[in-house]
Amino acid sequence: MSYPEAPAPAEPSTLARLIAETVGTFLLVFGLVGTAVFSAAFPSSDAGNPLGVGFLGVAIALGLTVMIGAYAFGPISGGHFNPAVTLGLAAADRFAWRDVPMYIVAQLVGAIVGASAIFGLASGGPAGFLDAAVKGGFASNGYGSHSPGGFNLAAAIIIEIIITAVFLYVILGVTNARHAVAGFAPIAIGFTLTLLLLISIPVDNASINPARSIATAIYGGGDWLAQLWVFIVFPIVGALIAGFSYRYLFDGVKYVSSSSAPSKN
Repeated sequence: MSYPEAPAPAEPSTLARLIAETVGTFLLVFGLVGTAVFSAAFPSSDAGNPLGVGFLGVAIALGLTVMIGAYAFGPISGGHFNPAVTLGLAAADRFAWRDVPMYIVAQLVGAIVGASAIFGLASGGPAGFLDAAVKGGFASNGYGSHSPGGFNLAAAIIIEIIITAVFLYVILGVTNARHAVAGFAPIAIGFTLTLLLLISIPVDNASINPARSIATAIYGGGDWLAQLWVFIVFPIVGALIAGFSYRYLFDGVKYVSSSSAPSKN
């Protein structure tokens, strides 16, 4: 007796994909900015922060949120959560250019809502807590006097191009259907982000993601908004470099299995 085959799962609708991108980007910003604002320095005082998670905690928080978001929403939308990633994937012919604008809008909405949620929570903190968070830039990106380590504009430009390009190379590599190990891409992507943040937080507070930078600069205000252009332009430059070059560097590589390799005897 033959049984009818189970129907193939339907492709996610455009609306479902956009909602997934919005919620995933919300999670990313909520996790990153929440950790930076509430937990990086705790208790919040000049006397020291014996319980604060510091740079390491913030880097791990972003890696975890992206990993979780990729597993939860990646099967629906692809799990970009970042305009630079969307543009880099399009440059690598992994994503349709026609869908880029609507993805970026969804990511911006998710990021701004995420930062707004943290702002609302911070407003319920002890006296002066919200003012201190805003005065410190609300986890915004910056250079010069707004760099955690005092690094200049050139350093911020260089680090954003490098870390975003590396991030895209990893994404393109671990999601390459021809040779990637199924199911492990979000883990590799999350750990890569953690590593890249550990390098770049002291330089410019680590953007990689223009949507995240826009959302936090809205609440940082002032000089943080004036420096925002760096963290929109140069992550995109890095992503496009990686996207356009990946096809020529790696997509044409032929992978030979050990069983089919010629004998050396």
